[in-house]
Amino acid sequence: KREQRKLSRKYESLKLRNKKEKGEATRQNIQKQIVNVQKIHQRLTNIRTDYINKTVSELVKQKPSFIAIEDLNVKGMMKNKYLAKAVAQQKFYDFRTKLISKANQNNIEVRIVDRWYPSSKLCSCCKAYKKDLKLSDRIYKCECGNVIDRDLNASINLANAKKYKIA
Repeated sequence: KREQRKLSRKYESLKLRNKKEKGEATRQNIQKQIVNVQKIHQRLTNIRTDYINKTVSELVKQKPSFIAIEDLNVKGMMKNKYLAKAVAQQKFYDFRTKLISKANQNNIEVRIVDRWYPSSKLCSCCKAYKKDLKLSDRIYKCECGNVIDRDLNASINLANAKKYKIA
């Protein structure tokens, strides 16, 4: 952010001083700043890609019989102006393709569960459906007495899903 702001200020000062003769030196400084911003973006991309590679290899090294993932509506998430930037940076498609290829190399089945499967709203013990579950509810509480973390509950439900596609 900081380097991007510097670049923006350099462009603005060039607009103001466009009539003066110092334009050439300023343009060189702008080019240097563009390179700095590009290097930072490349570094962040490399960090994210490295994290994906390490996570996928860690999952595959455990040698499970199958890996279940949820088919997410990424296009719909990108329409949300608050989530769009974070979703785009996570590289969900890249993660999925790398996971599938690495799992196929190691003879691990990848199950893709439908995006409409209510993995978060089902109780992993009694299979009761909870309609009024909000995203802010981080702990799933059921009438059967089951109190569990919401994400853990969803992952158990994904593992136990009956309908799925094999990638």
